[in-house]
Amino acid sequence: MAVLGNIIKVALELTDLVIPEASPIESQKDILRQLVEKAADTEFGRHYKFSDLLKEPDLPSAFAQAVPYHDYDAMHQQWWKKQMEEGVADVSWPGKVDYYALSAGTTGKESKRIPVTEDMLEAIRKTSILQILATSNFNFPAEFFQKEIMMLGSSTALEKKGKHLEGEISGIAAGNIPSWFERFYRPGKKIASITDWDERVNAIAREAKNWDIGAMAGMPSWNDDAETGRRIQ
Repeated sequence: MAVLGNIIKVALELTDLVIPEASPIESQKDILRQLVEKAADTEFGRHYKFSDLLKEPDLPSAFAQAVPYHDYDAMHQQWWKKQMEEGVADVSWPGKVDYYALSAGTTGKESKRIPVTEDMLEAIRKTSILQILATSNFNFPAEFFQKEIMMLGSSTALEKKGKHLEGEISGIAAGNIPSWFERFYRPGKKIASITDWDERVNAIAREAKNWDIGAMAGMPSWNDDAETGRRIQ
């Protein structure tokens, strides 16, 4: 009998009942205000007068008019470069940046380095929890909630560069999962830290017989069949 699964399932259903169904538009407005408030005292925020924008009755419109679009090169050269190379704090977000995510470099010759803050990692964790809560909409059997989750992604072994660590975002995120989730997380941190993809796949294959996988999660690029492009089922 799936005792633990029943407990988790009921807890998710009760939590889903008490969380109000928010308007997507209003939620985005609230998030924008929270971001502007938090970044108001950064170099970027002072440059674009975030404190004044917060006094406007229509913040989204005021923000759109005051802050121009920035491509990566503009953000990197004017803002991110000095925080990345010199470890300067409070540039475009409060505090120092400990992680930089390497992009695939699809719009340029080299990978781009995107700052990943602790607040961003916390947002990823919160979103993951909301995704778990959303499973209550599908009436999965209680046994499902006792199974493990396979999360494929890049290696969690990050490279030290000056005062920060670099890696792909999936590896950074997987390396910062909550401790309570490790019970369900596969392939686990030891295998996830293997940098060579083929070696990591072989390690997963050797250990798979010991796991009870109920779901797969991760970016599509890591959950597709590399040769056929078909999504792994």
